Amino acid sequence: MKTENKGRKTFIMFLLAFLIGFFVVSVVEVLRSSFAPSGPGPDVQVASAVSTGDVSHAPFSFADLAEKLKPSVVNISTTKTVRSGGFRSPFGQRSPFDRNFGGDDFFERFFGDMPQREFKQKSLGSGFIISHDGYIFTNNHVVEQADKILVKLSDGKEYEAKVIGKDAKTDIALIKIKPNDSLPVAETGDSEKLRVGDWVIAIGNPFGLEQTVTAGIVSAKGRVIGAGPYDNFIQTDASINPGNSGGPLFNMEGKVVGINTAIVAQGQGIGFAIPISMAKTILPDLKAKGKVTRGWLGVSVQEISEDIAKSMKIKDKSGALISDVFKGDPADKAGLKSGDIVTEINGKPVRDTHELLLMIAGFRIGETIKIKIVRDGQEKVLPITIAERTEKSEMAFAQQSGEAFGMTVQEITPEIAQHLGLTIKKGLIVVDVQEGTVAEEMGIQPQDIILQVNKVKVTTMKEYQKEIAKAGEKGSILLLIKRGKATFFVPLMK
Repeated sequence: MKTENKGRKTFIMFLLAFLIGFFVVSVVEVLRSSFAPSGPGPDVQVASAVSTGDVSHAPFSFADLAEKLKPSVVNISTTKTVRSGGFRSPFGQRSPFDRNFGGDDFFERFFGDMPQREFKQKSLGSGFIISHDGYIFTNNHVVEQADKILVKLSDGKEYEAKVIGKDAKTDIALIKIKPNDSLPVAETGDSEKLRVGDWVIAIGNPFGLEQTVTAGIVSAKGRVIGAGPYDNFIQTDASINPGNSGGPLFNMEGKVVGINTAIVAQGQGIGFAIPISMAKTILPDLKAKGKVTRGWLGVSVQEISEDIAKSMKIKDKSGALISDVFKGDPADKAGLKSGDIVTEINGKPVRDTHELLLMIAGFRIGETIKIKIVRDGQEKVLPITIAERTEKSEMAFAQQSGEAFGMTVQEITPEIAQHLGLTIKKGLIVVDVQEGTVAEEMGIQPQDIILQVNKVKVTTMKEYQKEIAKAGEKGSILLLIKRGKATFFVPLMK
């Protein structure tokens, strides 16, 4: 009996000792972790990620990188002369009388003969230095029509700049200052290597607040936002605001991968940058000619819709469908035909018409390229020599495509009629409708057939252009549309 009691006491003492020990160890661990410096564990790379080139993780701080890059970023202020458009309501654009009295129109009617006045309009933007002798990249809209351009460096020095070259289609401008000393340069990278999710930082002058640094990630690539025919934007959630325009978007290696350009009104975390690779391709032209020379094939193209794919018995909708070939231009000389589908250029796949436009525009004038097409189910590779896209060729493109009121129209070819199963063999068909335009608002759709313009029958592009020109003077047209078996009128007003 005494032996049992002794054993029980021993067990209880052992158990108490164990519990007390466990409690002490736990308290010590809690205290140690509480007073230990916070930070990532051994498996997480921190600030050293910037210096070692490991960009797979977010750095603990962007401070070192920002300090290194800031000197290459500049503040750009411009002044331009604007002529006022006659008398302006003393209440501003949002007059309390607008609703009842027609706003400025009311005042214009009675005071419109007053002399116009000139006033100076100022604006702010950003830019970054790309050469030690003072060449600077910025946006075209930052310096467009500016009478005076003033560049302020990070050290406070100011220089007057002149425009060397600009390109409205990509919204890129090259300006030049004459510095007293060699300038710090922003190293340019390769935007093609960017991946969605990569960390980036933007440096600029939002709302005139100089040398502002914001950080985020690449949200998307290849964005088309309707800014121009060569849209190919990088989307980022790094904060970009008015005044950031023309400033650089850096990767974690400290290299410029984009030129901050646009924002979404009333949007948060949605900014857009021009890929630096695109800017670098047009730099030689901007520097040497002051403008950009682009390649030209001489074709009108359209996307391959579900209906077109079914009618042409195409399984893969990628590629660009040639709807028209301009006589005497490179495509015509090379043997391209309406109905051909462009699938590759120099071995690189062509996903859609926008990509085709970008690729062709990037080739040098006189360069011979190889285009792979699909014609009647058979693949062919044709050599084509690139010509220059001139103002004349662009006008011809617009006329032959029938661009007006936000829609693109072309003549129905036998190939199109066959592919779409149209009973009408001659006439005009809508091939594209731009978002946010009058045509879209009124319900015009691709593949609609236009029978009349202002009650005049039209079957050729020449007839259509003639009636559109007449309508342009009035600012409105009345179309008779055929869609399937239905026929109806659609009014369009500018």
